[in-house]
Order: sequence, then structure tokens, then C-alpha cells
Amino acid sequence: MAKVLLKGNEALAEAALAAGCRFYSGYPITPQTEILEYLSWRMEDVGGVFIQAESELAGINMVLGAAAAGARALTTSSGPGFSLKQEGISYLVAADLPAVIVDVMRIGSGLGDIAQGQGDYWQLTRGGGHGDYHTLVLAPASVQENANMMAEAFDLAEKYRHPVLIASDAAIGQMIEAVEIPEFVEHDINKFDWSIKGCKKGCEQRKIQNVYYTHPDYEGYLSSKYAQMEEEEQRYENIQVEDAEVVLVAYGISSRVSREAVEIARAQGFKLGLIRPITLWPFPKKAFEEAKEAKAFLTVEMNILGQMVDDVKLATEGKYPVDHYGSIFEIPETDGIIAKAKEMLKKGEI
Repeated sequence: MAKVLLKGNEALAEAALAAGCRFYSGYPITPQTEILEYLSWRMEDVGGVFIQAESELAGINMVLGAAAAGARALTTSSGPGFSLKQEGISYLVAADLPAVIVDVMRIGSGLGDIAQGQGDYWQLTRGGGHGDYHTLVLAPASVQENANMMAEAFDLAEKYRHPVLIASDAAIGQMIEAVEIPEFVEHDINKFDWSIKGCKKGCEQRKIQNVYYTHPDYEGYLSSKYAQMEEEEQRYENIQVEDAEVVLVAYGISSRVSREAVEIARAQGFKLGLIRPITLWPFPKKAFEEAKEAKAFLTVEMNILGQMVDDVKLATEGKYPVDHYGSIFEIPETDGIIAKAKEMLKKGEI
């Protein structure tokens, strides 16, 4: 398919249709409303179902119903709306159901504001709702990756019978870039032997329920599922990491600025590198094995607490100083990133 100019949110919506998604339910909230608006007319073109739900709670539970019937089902939100979906996501996990949920992050807490942010990292990677679970989390860094990751998200969701989250942000969702939408594929809603179907009188009915109640070894089953995810699904991109003295760790829009910071620092003779997590969970611990000359690690995130710092410390087994650079309101600037990295070396922290 030829490249077209699309907003990140629009590319994500069109790519969902290309991936065979034929059910969407959601509720408007800035900065992701373009997804809902786009699908409100485009879903009809492909014979799918679009529902503007009365709330985020209704939207996520409608997705649960569609997923139980075998459909590729999608919902999207941001900030406080994503928070409201957490109970439904927990129920999707408990029922072993595949679905895709998009969080176009904005700043918080509370109502927050409509500007870009990356303050949902803990909620995305620590389960979010009640119970003992993880969700797979993909983090696009461009409009093209918004499109590419949609098909991957549905494939992963069905591979593990598990919800998959896409952690986009307002900057990527609102920017316009050239994008090539993947080729359309058709999804067979009847292909799963576990999904709910109509049946004739006297036939055994299929049902979806909490697998805690039905699986003979649920603890072992779930532990094995997460172990397989951690072993097989770590995704990342490493940029000039092998000889770097300080390695940046950044995802989403922050990784784009960090990539430029690496180029500028290298031109100055400063050996800076970048690890870009593409999966936020499982966190790509394998990426850090390439940082053989590193003396310190610096996360670059649009939040004030350095929410990814703990995962970097765990990935590096606490052997190196790890710090954070970022702001709740602004996309980090290259000069500030480089200055902070140089300061880590200069302070004698390492």
C-alpha cells in the first residue's frame, strides 16, 4: 500500500481495521478521540461494529463480550479513562480473553491535562487493576509504529489468550507523518475452539468464566504463561550501546529526542548510547547485555518520578548508578539530556 499522511491516532485506527478488527467500543477523551471519530464512520465501510459507549466502564466490558465471541476487539482511552478500564482488563485476564487496549498517554494525576505525558508507566506495567497479573505492553515511537504494532498486538493477544496494551502518547497520536498501512487481513471469528457460539438444543454450551474456578493448576498455568512471555517477547532497539559510557533508556516520543541526543553527543566525542524498550512489559532485560562499557544509565521520561528507573536497576542487577531526566509537562530537550548524562560522569558517582 502506498504511503499516506495520517495522524498517529488515525493510522492506529486504520491499522486496526487492516488487522481484522471488526469491533470497537469506546468513549471520547482527548488526546485519543480521533481514533473513536475515525472508526465511527470507517468501521461501517468494512462491515464491522462501532459503539460509542456511555462510559469507559461500558466500553471495556463490551470488548470483553466481543472477545468472548472470538472477534478481534479494540478499545482506546487516555488518562482517567484508562484508569476506569482497569477492572475490565483484570476480568479479561481472568477469563483468558484476547483483546487490544490503547492508552494514548497524557499528563496526570487526577484529571491531568491534555498534553503529552508518560506518567502511566507503572499502571501499564504493574497490572493496573486488582489481582496477580501482567499485561503485554507495546510502546510505539512513530506514526508508522502505531500502525505496525496493531497487527502484532492482536497476534500476541491471540497467541497467549491475553489482553495486550499499546502505550502511545499525545505527541505521537497528534503528529502527522507518512505511513504505510499494512495489507488488510480477514479474521475468522469462528476459528477458536474456546469462543462462545450459538448451539442447537441438546448440544453442550460453551462458556467463558474466570479460569481460577476451572483450571486444575491455575497458578502453574499462569506462571508458565508469564515466563514464556518474558523469554520470547522482549523487544527493543539498541543504538550505539556497545561502547557507550552512559546509556539512555527511553521509549515513545522521548526515545526520538534521545536518539538525536546520541548523535549530537557522539559528534562532541561523548560516548552516549540508547536502549529503546519496545515492550515495556516484558521489560527488555536482554538489551542491557550489550552495554558492556557502560558506567551509568539514564532514563528519559515525561514524568517527574522516573517511573522506569526501578526496571533499569533490576535489569542491571543494581550494579550501576541509574538516574532520571524528564519533566511532567515538556518533551525532554537534547541539550538537557546530554548535560545530565555528562553530569553523572563528572560527579564521581561512577
